[in-house]
Amino acid sequence: MDSSSSAGPILVADRFAPLRTHLLELLSGLSRDDWAGPTAAPGWSVKDVAAHLLGGDVGILSRKRDGTQPSTSPIDDYDHLLALVNRLNDEWVVAARRMSPLVLRELLADTSPRVEAYFLSLDLMAMGGPVSWAGPEPAPVWFDVARELTERWHHQQQIRDATGRPSLYDPYFLSPVLDAFVRALPHHFRDVSAPVGTMVRFEISGDAGGVWYLQRVEHAWTLARSSASEPAADVVVAQDVAWRLFTKGINREKARAGASIRGDVGLAAPIFTTTSIIG
Repeated sequence: MDSSSSAGPILVADRFAPLRTHLLELLSGLSRDDWAGPTAAPGWSVKDVAAHLLGGDVGILSRKRDGTQPSTSPIDDYDHLLALVNRLNDEWVVAARRMSPLVLRELLADTSPRVEAYFLSLDLMAMGGPVSWAGPEPAPVWFDVARELTERWHHQQQIRDATGRPSLYDPYFLSPVLDAFVRALPHHFRDVSAPVGTMVRFEISGDAGGVWYLQRVEHAWTLARSSASEPAADVVVAQDVAWRLFTKGINREKARAGASIRGDVGLAAPIFTTTSIIG
């Protein structure tokens, strides 16, 4: 595919600080009942989700900035990675239940700026490790940083949903989050057979949305932001549904029932099974 039409980099290292400001303001206004309330993350309260965000900061600083690796066995495949991540997440959240909400807020106020400084120090165009939910191949550093933004945004949104606070749908944050989520689609289409040149148009409607094009090339699917081809399938999903779909926050069939699908419905199907988180 012509590189001029390919889906380009998502450069968001400067958006973590304002997102953190929104998070700390949100947490400072929560009641005791709010902190204890359930979220869309199975088995996790609002406090647990906040603790998970703190754990993410600690992990970035320890593993990536400081090079300290946990003593675990080699990761052989995605299932092994998933089991390891779930175990480490659960261990951290259980331990963090001893912390008060105030301590969590204070620690986040300290760790997050350090993480932000680390992200700003990186060569975003260098190649790094894979973003596992988008495939096993090495990925540019900017993609991994964008993935970190999706983590922080969607967990904050889970807290907002759980406590009845306004959604943070400002396109400044949500547009790159959705763009990053969509980058999982070529990997999730990898087993879909179609003639070379077949194209699927995918639109996320709403102020933060956009349009992407999946096109079949030899042995793979590619993603672009423009295309002159006629789509074999055209799918439109609302932004409020799209982020929940990619983070397992909505029933798949419900998401599909609420979408607009034209053309080959079989080609549309992998969109509704795509997950853009480890889980």
